[in-house]
Amino acid sequence: MASLFSRIAHLASSPQGKRMINQAKDFANDPKRRQQAKDALAKVQERAKGYRKR
Repeated sequence: MASLFSRIAHLASSPQGKRMINQAKDFANDPKRRQQAKDALAKVQERAKGYRKR
């Protein structure tokens, strides 16, 4: 069975993988999406702080 890394490398080199990579790059460059990602990260970090205090 192929290792996880080799499977990911195979996917990344396929046409579908290249489309996914380009889509991720487009999302990363979109200011609205970037703000959504920052907000989601802040929300997760706030939850993590609450769990550490217990």
